[in-house]
Amino acid sequence: MAAAEIRRCWWCGDDELYQRYHDREWGVALHDERELFEFLCLEGAQAGLSWITILRKREHYRRVFDDFDAQKIARYTDSKIAALLQDSGIVRNRLKVNGFVKNARAYLELRQQGLTLDRYLWGFVDGKPLQNNWKSIDQVPATSTVSDAMAKDLKKRGFTFVGSTICYAFMQAAGLVNDHVSDCFRHRELGGG
Repeated sequence: MAAAEIRRCWWCGDDELYQRYHDREWGVALHDERELFEFLCLEGAQAGLSWITILRKREHYRRVFDDFDAQKIARYTDSKIAALLQDSGIVRNRLKVNGFVKNARAYLELRQQGLTLDRYLWGFVDGKPLQNNWKSIDQVPATSTVSDAMAKDLKKRGFTFVGSTICYAFMQAAGLVNDHVSDCFRHRELGGG
């Protein structure tokens, strides 16, 4: 398919990094534990910002947050957090940085209960991606009854920065829902009708 013929979702525009993310990652069913944890944290870091801001900082986030190793993040000390808050390569927001630590601990508690993040999160959609057939940007929701339920349960389990809007964005990114618009080339590739 020639570049001029490719129709993508509106949000990635002409930015090459955004287009690559859209074409290769966004909406692909994700089952890797570390990557699910990473996306959950990064969606929380994105709160109030645009996703491209976080996407541009993602590699640096991976470096300074020990490649999203929850065991390591759960043990971060006050001095480690203070150092992170001086790092211009991430969003230097104390609540968000502390949120990564809190989420790592909540995730490890989930594991102690015998649940994987994969099984737990995919359980909200019965193990298979929800398929939408939006024709325009105006139809794509910011939340759903599923993201409402996910947010409520994650909060109950001790996670933070997991409101319904963040959970819905996570669902879109991790492929729990296919929200590529119907004329986007990825819509059909990811199971859309």
